[in-house]
Amino acid sequence: MSDSQPELLLLYRDKHLLAVSKPSGLAVHRGWSQDRITALPLARRMAGCRVHPIHRLDRPTSGVLLFALDQETTRRVQRSFEAAEVTKRYLALVRGIPPQQGVIDHPVPRTPRGERVPAITEFRRLGSFERFSLVEARPRTGRLHQIRRHLKHLTHPLVGDVRYGKGDINRHFRQRFGLHRLALHALELSLPHPYGGDFLSLRAPLPEDLEGPLRAMGLWPTATLDGPRQSLAPAP
Repeated sequence: MSDSQPELLLLYRDKHLLAVSKPSGLAVHRGWSQDRITALPLARRMAGCRVHPIHRLDRPTSGVLLFALDQETTRRVQRSFEAAEVTKRYLALVRGIPPQQGVIDHPVPRTPRGERVPAITEFRRLGSFERFSLVEARPRTGRLHQIRRHLKHLTHPLVGDVRYGKGDINRHFRQRFGLHRLALHALELSLPHPYGGDFLSLRAPLPEDLEGPLRAMGLWPTATLDGPRQSLAPAP
């Protein structure tokens, strides 16, 4: 990230929940990073009170990040995650042309150097440019670096991924399209409100540092993003 102060985009706020869009390069919590600035104090400042991060979002990933404003709300939303009532949608730019749609069922570590545990990701190809593709990924489980690991397992690593990707491809996209980040965006998080009422669909607009390169490739906007979808994976 640059030396300028990073900003969170407000997506939703009520007396129980705060949803923001996090930029790429900003860690969520000081415990997960040595960065001087993280999303947690920025969200606290926005809310004007203590906030509790409910889920993880990798430092280089942009998109929807949800906080609870009290411990009881945290417990209720975490129960929704455990009951598989929460759905997540990501956009990823990957090397190669994957199948039109599919399911990746491959165990990955839950924590760094931890034991491998079951992990499932559904995906579908939204469009292709030369030998690269824009993919929608819907993780059914929440493991460490799950989407990045799973797409690499398919031999379709993410563009801009310095851990699991290819350095020559990352350099090519920096030079040709000005893409200086991981091409992964948490587009949407949907869940039942923890206190009843409306079902929440929280959506983060594509940030310019990713939208610009995708537009240059003719991959954005995509007419297939909100088309009909059928779940391909059984409930874990």
